[in-house]
Amino acid sequence: MSAALELVNLAAKDTVSGNVSAIGYGLAAIGPGVGVGIIFGNGTQALARQPEAAGLIRTNQIMGFAFCEALALIGIVMGFVYQ
Repeated sequence: MSAALELVNLAAKDTVSGNVSAIGYGLAAIGPGVGVGIIFGNGTQALARQPEAAGLIRTNQIMGFAFCEALALIGIVMGFVYQ
């Protein structure tokens, strides 16, 4: 009886860990999503206030976007690393 119970517990642990990884990535993707929205929202306001600084503002927007997306990619990789 205990061997069957251990087998069921082992199967349940594998199932739950996969679902927790998906939930973890979903939560990890919220931060970069909000960050990208803030970056482009504030960049649009900055371009409206100072159109002559468009090159510098756009460069900073692209760098901020790249850093935010790197966080999202790290979040998806961690789900595979910690399985």
